[in-house]
Amino acid sequence: MNGLLIVNKSAGMTSHDVVAKVRKLTGESSVGHLGTLDPMATGVLPLLLGRFTRLAQFFKQDSKRYTGTMRFGFATDTYDADGDAASDRVDPALTLAEIRRLAERFHGESEQTPPPFSAKKTQGVPAYKLARQGKPVELRAVRIEIRRFEIVGYEAPNAQFAVEVSSGSYIRSIAHELGQLAGCGAHLGSLCRVQAGEFVLEQAATLDEIAEWQREGSLTGRLPHPRRVLPQMPSVTVDENTATRLKNGMACNLPEYSNAPFVKIFTDQSELFAIGRRIAGTLMQPMAVLG
Repeated sequence: MNGLLIVNKSAGMTSHDVVAKVRKLTGESSVGHLGTLDPMATGVLPLLLGRFTRLAQFFKQDSKRYTGTMRFGFATDTYDADGDAASDRVDPALTLAEIRRLAERFHGESEQTPPPFSAKKTQGVPAYKLARQGKPVELRAVRIEIRRFEIVGYEAPNAQFAVEVSSGSYIRSIAHELGQLAGCGAHLGSLCRVQAGEFVLEQAATLDEIAEWQREGSLTGRLPHPRRVLPQMPSVTVDENTATRLKNGMACNLPEYSNAPFVKIFTDQSELFAIGRRIAGTLMQPMAVLG
C-alpha cells in the first residue's frame, strides 16, 4: 500500500505505537511518520506508507498549531501531566488578564531549551533516558518562533490556549516557562495538534476508522490522490522510455513550464513515479524514484 495516511492519534500512544498499529492493520511493513507526538498528545500525525516513505524529505512542516490546557499551581519534571510534581503545590492567585499579559512575552523568535524528558540527544543519548536514570541533562537551546499564543479562557487552575509555532518547538516548555513567570509553576495538562504543515485535523482519521475502512476494503480509495500530495509541486506525465531513463538516474527534459524547483513525475493519471529536481529550464534530475 503506497500513499499518505493522516491519523488522529489518541492519548496514551507513542508515535511508534501508531506506526506499529498501522503496519498491522494494512500489512504494509514500510510505514513512517512525519514528526512525533508525545504520548499524552492527540491529533494530527501524518504517515507515509510503502514507497511513499521515500518522499519524507520533501514534506515541510515548519508551522504547527495546537490547542490544549495548562495547569497552574505546580511544575512537573516532564513539564506535563504525565510527570511527577517538581515544585510545591499552591493555589494560583491569577486572573485571565494576568495570564494573557504574561503570554504576550512569548510572541516572536526566542531561544527555547527542550524538556529534559525529550527525544533530543545529548552526547548521542536521548535525554529522556538520562532523566529517567536521575542523571543531569544538558540540552542546547534552539531557535524557535511562536507565531500565535492566545489564552482562550481561564478557570483556576486550568487555562485553555491556542498556539502556532515553528517546527521543533516544545509546547511543554512554553507551559513550564509560563508557570515560572507566573511565580506558581505550571505544566501542560492536555494537548491536541490541530495542524502540521499542510495537514489539518479535519483530514485525520482515528485508528478505529482506519481499521473499519481496511475491513471493508475501502482504505486505499480513501487515501489522498497522489496528484494532491505535495501540492506545491506541479505534475508532469512521462512515457515509458523517459521513465526508464529517469529510473537509471539520467536527467531528462520534461514537458513542464513552471519555475518550481521540484516536480512530481507520473507515468499515468495516478501512478506517482518520481520527484524531479530542476537543473535548468525543463531539464530535470530524478531525486526520489518510487517506481
